[in-house]
Amino acid sequence: MDLSADQRAIRDVVREFAVEEIRPTAREGDRDQSFPENVWDGLADVDVTGLTTPEAYGGFDADRLTYALVNEELAYGALSVATALSVHCLVTSCIAEFGDETLREEWLPDMASGRPVGAFALSEPQAGSNPRQMATVARREGDEYVIDGEKQWITNGTRSGVVVVFAKTDLGDDDSITQFLVPKDTAGLSVGEKEDKLGLRASDTTSLTFDGVRIPERYRLTEEGDGLAAALSILTGGRLGIAAQAVGVAQSALDEALAYAQEREQFDGPIADIQSIRHKLAEMATTVQAGRLLTWDAAERMERGEDARRAASMAKYFASEGAVDVANEAVQIHGGYGYMTEFPVERLYRDAKVTTIYEGTSEIQRDIVARDLLE
Repeated sequence: MDLSADQRAIRDVVREFAVEEIRPTAREGDRDQSFPENVWDGLADVDVTGLTTPEAYGGFDADRLTYALVNEELAYGALSVATALSVHCLVTSCIAEFGDETLREEWLPDMASGRPVGAFALSEPQAGSNPRQMATVARREGDEYVIDGEKQWITNGTRSGVVVVFAKTDLGDDDSITQFLVPKDTAGLSVGEKEDKLGLRASDTTSLTFDGVRIPERYRLTEEGDGLAAALSILTGGRLGIAAQAVGVAQSALDEALAYAQEREQFDGPIADIQSIRHKLAEMATTVQAGRLLTWDAAERMERGEDARRAASMAKYFASEGAVDVANEAVQIHGGYGYMTEFPVERLYRDAKVTTIYEGTSEIQRDIVARDLLE
């Protein structure tokens, strides 16, 4: 599967940015749970914050494979940064696809330039893998909607300026889920404390509480009841991004292990001469490349307009589980040093795990694949 000259050029630019600008901030961001806003501004300077924004509104409007390449390279630098961008891009995708012309003109040019940052509010404390159980409600009052409820595990929860929110217009009707756009400064919208997480620590993850939040009718993105189908269609692309990010984390772990194995000497030579280490590295490289090719296949299917749900779920499942395996072996190759925070592999190991959970767990991905096979 060949990349075009433009795709290779974009990949190289983002890889250089990831290595020179993102990686140096990764350890501090992980330690202090602080997001590198200067890095975000740098992403805007290279037009990446407009990745899924149409060109008519100042965006990059990347094809699906380019989107995957950018996500992989950013995650190679730090998963927290890649995750923040992918969620921002979910929001711009929602506005571009479901918003009317007024909303697109109001929000997309500024978001393509990096601010306001977007957040995507679907999950709830009691409704993670099954969004139909959500309890957030948006009641119609005249030409407004009043939203009440709580959302959980919201990436960019603190730093965002606008939120795509999913709510039922009738709490007793699971088929009434609708998609809304809510400016962050709307009265009644409050942000919870940042979650203290195992990994992805530089990315701010919070709850959002909606207490009588009033928005005009024009901020409804979908027709009433069409929100869940919209969410699932957008999340297919989101899973492609997570698969690519998992590949980026795995590639980073592999590269760290390769460098260490050639530098670290034991038994009168580098440990890369030991057969068990060489075999680990070979298996790791195979896992990384298999995940990458599954991701590229899903991207090309989506770009052709095919139903890519199975392909995206396969890619997300394999690449995320593979990232955990590769990062685990990278720690093992480092031995005791792999357990120390001064070496990046321990952070990569912690970060990798979340790719098997968010935007659909591995169990959900297997269910999607199996259901598609058996229908």
